[in-house]
Amino acid sequence: MDAGRMSLRLLVDKWLAPTLAMPARVARCSRLTSSHGRYVCIEASRPSGMVVIFFFRHGDGAWRVFPPAVDRPAMRAC
Repeated sequence: MDAGRMSLRLLVDKWLAPTLAMPARVARCSRLTSSHGRYVCIEASRPSGMVVIFFFRHGDGAWRVFPPAVDRPAMRAC
């Protein structure tokens, strides 16, 4: 699988490494108001405290930990 197109499940495993003793759960999922893209908030319990990571769905279908760029108005000369 292409590294840029990893599934959300693989990314959660990579970043949070959930186990039965310390599971991860979806805390929230919704759409971004600016770009209508999706995001998912994942929480994982750790001995040091709760870890929360937001994953954002980009236009190419990939999930990443940074939000997609916002399309801005632009002018061009023909």
